[in-house]
Amino acid sequence: MALIFFFFFLLSNLFFSGAMSRSFTIANKCDYTVWPGILSNAGVPPLPTTGFVLQKGETRTIDAPSSWGGRFWGRTLCSTGSDGRFTCATGDCGSGKLECSGTGAAPPATLAEFTLDGSGGLDFYDVSLVDGYNVQMLVAPQGGSGLNCSTTGCVVDLNGSCPSELRVNSVGGGDKGGTVAMACKSACEAFREPEYCCSGAFGSPDTCKPSSYSRVFKSACPRAYSYAYDDKSSTFTCAKSPNYVITFCPSPNTSLKSAEEHSTETMTTTSSSSSGSKTSSSESQSQSQMVYEGALDESSGSPPSTCHGVSRVITVALSFAFCRMWWFF
Repeated sequence: MALIFFFFFLLSNLFFSGAMSRSFTIANKCDYTVWPGILSNAGVPPLPTTGFVLQKGETRTIDAPSSWGGRFWGRTLCSTGSDGRFTCATGDCGSGKLECSGTGAAPPATLAEFTLDGSGGLDFYDVSLVDGYNVQMLVAPQGGSGLNCSTTGCVVDLNGSCPSELRVNSVGGGDKGGTVAMACKSACEAFREPEYCCSGAFGSPDTCKPSSYSRVFKSACPRAYSYAYDDKSSTFTCAKSPNYVITFCPSPNTSLKSAEEHSTETMTTTSSSSSGSKTSSSESQSQSQMVYEGALDESSGSPPSTCHGVSRVITVALSFAFCRMWWFF
């Protein structure tokens, strides 16, 4: 009888752990190829993959433990050099390979950040532009609940409206061999000044306030993190262990498509030669606002994964079978 209970315990743990696993579905709706990167938080085991390629229109689902935490981002304009080293013009993780293997994205890069089963059993997630922007991104929970369990992200093409002193360009990417904006730096990355980086004397919510540059990001993408202490309007929570869909370019744009079609991928940063130009460029903020209505079709109203329900049914059936067997001993 002891042996039977041992097998019952083992199988129950197996199926319950499967029932509590999560999934992230990553979809590429861009008009160009995206190479997603994944980095787990410190002390959290890596997911089965840390980097892969998604061609236009492709989707991939990745399973994660119920208590996983980490970030996703998109790498663009990637290639393998004659030395065999894999590099990307934006979001490069520096591993020299398709897999990022424990290294994060070089800014500027749009980030989707997650802490599953956090405080109070809630999931915490956000889309962050604190490290800059390189590609549109939308995060939609599947099957969760809560007043703040909703779609978030940045679906505006900020590369085209990026202030010149923050813009990162690809040389030779335009139709006439000119430059094409492929990323937009944060003010912290561009200027390395404490008031933009929320460091030193500006290292608290009371002293670090939104800058004219972070307001450009916030105006275009009001639900995304625009600077380090932008928590109140940018952190989202879900109960009931949802899965998540991460979509690159939910509203496709072609700002990088022409750059991808050319072999030249040299990056140049157009910087202002005087501090006065910082203020003048920031005044011309993007007037386009983030639209979420179309994305809500794939957000919190969707049912949880059916395979999780099947696992629960199997577990109950096994429990019943073992209980019946117990009477024979």
